[in-house]
Amino acid sequence: MKTWKVEAAILALGMLLLGIMIKNGINDFKDKDRMVSVKGLAEMEVPADKVIWPLMYKDLGDDPAVLYSNMEKKNKAIVEFLKTNGITNDEISIAPPEILDMQAERFSSTPSPYRYNATSVITVTSKNVNKVRKLMSEQAELLKKGIAITGGDYRYNVVYEFTGLNKIKPQMIEEATKNARTAAEKFAKDSDSRLGKILNASQGQFTIEDRDANTPYIKSIRVVTTVNYYLKN
Repeated sequence: MKTWKVEAAILALGMLLLGIMIKNGINDFKDKDRMVSVKGLAEMEVPADKVIWPLMYKDLGDDPAVLYSNMEKKNKAIVEFLKTNGITNDEISIAPPEILDMQAERFSSTPSPYRYNATSVITVTSKNVNKVRKLMSEQAELLKKGIAITGGDYRYNVVYEFTGLNKIKPQMIEEATKNARTAAEKFAKDSDSRLGKILNASQGQFTIEDRDANTPYIKSIRVVTTVNYYLKN
């Protein structure tokens, strides 16, 4: 009789533990159906660390030899101006001139007073953005030498870049993830729930844009992460 009672007690205890495990399992299963998806934003403004500055000018003439000679003199004057102001040889590149024969131009509606229209481009590519920006404001010096740097051609716009994204990525991802968790915790609190573990997450794509049209040398960087959390009762 005593042995039977012990066996019955063990059986009852086992059934109780099994019931608790089944109940917890059902609750966990239900919790897995409850989740919240949140997004976290991180933004940062940084100065551009690279600039590409095309100095483009045009020249007209009827004699190709004279035209080339004039362009060589102007190119030499531009390079001298750049080097005098601290730009190195490695930062300067001179493209071959583009020569357009106006008499062979089929789409011209009005005759040109000159036969040849030449375009020359000298490009400065530098990591010293501030120095180059200062030079841009001083290019009027070239006008005194009869060289008019032309703007308005979309092919030769000044370009500012930021190349240090890998250095700030970890910091921005951490900030975006924290912001996502803050939003998830607020949602859980408002819904009388507790925040569980992360179900899955995606980093999102980094974007680098000009802060505004007037300051293209200041970049706005942003990333949005998406995180899915379990919710618990």
